[in-house]
Amino acid sequence: MRLDIEASASEIEQSIGLLRRRLDWNVALRRLDELNARVEDPTLWDKPDEAQKVSRERSKLSASVEAVRSIEKELKDAIEFAELGDMEGDESLVEEARSLLKDLKARTDRAELEALLSGEADGNDAYLEINSGAGGTESNDWAGILLRMYSRWANAHGMSIDVEEETPGEQAGIKSITLKVSGENAYGWLKTEAGVHRLVRISPFDSNAKRHTSFASVWVYPVVDDTIVIDINPSDVRTDTYRASGSGGQHINKTDSAVRLTHIPTGIAVACQAGRSQHANRDEAWKMLRARLYEMELQKREAAQQALEDSKTDIGWGHQIRSYVLQPYQMVKDLRTNVETSDTQGVLDGDLDAFMGASLAQRVGVTRDGAGA
Repeated sequence: MRLDIEASASEIEQSIGLLRRRLDWNVALRRLDELNARVEDPTLWDKPDEAQKVSRERSKLSASVEAVRSIEKELKDAIEFAELGDMEGDESLVEEARSLLKDLKARTDRAELEALLSGEADGNDAYLEINSGAGGTESNDWAGILLRMYSRWANAHGMSIDVEEETPGEQAGIKSITLKVSGENAYGWLKTEAGVHRLVRISPFDSNAKRHTSFASVWVYPVVDDTIVIDINPSDVRTDTYRASGSGGQHINKTDSAVRLTHIPTGIAVACQAGRSQHANRDEAWKMLRARLYEMELQKREAAQQALEDSKTDIGWGHQIRSYVLQPYQMVKDLRTNVETSDTQGVLDGDLDAFMGASLAQRVGVTRDGAGA
């Protein structure tokens, strides 16, 4: 077998071994059998909350086990293609083996990282807020570019996006927007993006073609489902209604249907204008507020790792997590992990996995062999 193919196959085999160890393979298989038996027990469905919890655990564990089995099978197929191609002198089979191995390597890399998504809320959907910084039209446009970037990333990973609240810029882009991103491990992946994002470019709004620096902040918090209880004293919350400012036709512009909730003890404020009625927006705003308070509680629990969390929890303008330089050279660099690329257009089109993966691995402090860093 060709040396390059043998090396690739060996690397994937190491990844499979790592995935098995992180799953604790034999324990995972026994647990999956237990969960399958529980799901088949009709009495479980008399307890909807417990049934939901069991179903979620079963679905996640089953997906992890099947991912490993699928990679193992496809690795075996790729090796057989390579060996057959060598024996018969068929280069097309050898190239097919190389292509399969390349795809498998990408899948195992992602599976390794997904195995790290073991946080309490990592599997939940996420709210993602983008706020433009000082700089007017320049920063508003940059916030709009970030919106497009995250939308493309989400779509590429089979996730859906709903706009909960939006304040458009006067001339271009957006002043602020809140998205609900729904999909597997949405919060687990997106939480690594929280912080300040810096853009350097020749401004399309400057007739003198001068270089400008713009900032926008990103905040991410998990959607709180029914299995997580967050108690809020209603007397601690101020409710304001106002007319929605985004697109939506005559109704959204003529009624005070948008709702803003402010949690007085913490100063946390959320707003929703996506619904057609004040009642719907109020319900969604309460969900968002519970999510924000839950995220705050998660931060407290992670105090021991605060050094790694600084870029996520402090989004002041002096705490940039990533720079996007389009002029005088092309470079996107993550200031936490030092991951960088000259493919700026690819990143702005949503190719964020390398940055998210490196930040996630750094966040949980693991090395290639799965040990603590």
